[in-house]
Amino acid sequence: QVPYQPSSPRQVANTLALLRGRAGKTVDLGSGDGRLVLEAYKQGLRPALGYELNPWLLCLANYRAWRAGYHGKVSFLKKDLWKVNLSDCHNVIVFLAPSVKPPLATKLLAELPDNARVVAGRYPFPSWSPSSTLGQGLDQVWAYDIKEVRR
Repeated sequence: QVPYQPSSPRQVANTLALLRGRAGKTVDLGSGDGRLVLEAYKQGLRPALGYELNPWLLCLANYRAWRAGYHGKVSFLKKDLWKVNLSDCHNVIVFLAPSVKPPLATKLLAELPDNARVVAGRYPFPSWSPSSTLGQGLDQVWAYDIKEVRR
């Protein structure tokens, strides 16, 4: 279990800045209230979807999507991130606890295509070198281009 901490407006802006100009399926692993997925969709990253296990947060995310006029355009799925196949994802957003990062790194390297980019918030992947980073302190985010990480 990973405790829910909503992303700050600056974390959201920094995350989407590191995905600017990219295309393809965008997923948020542990999407919480959906704010990152909604902003990704708003900025043209499509399809945009979130995986979340907490039913209350799924309700909130779906409500926020409806309120923003994106009902049916974004998806929030109650699925365990360890059981989903990410091989068709080009942009992955991860705001998860440090304890999850090492096993998640293994999964991402095994499944993501070479042209995928992973953006981590709050905590970097300990064994990966970021392609770029933005922000400071709690607002810092790290971008990892999978092709570079594999080298």
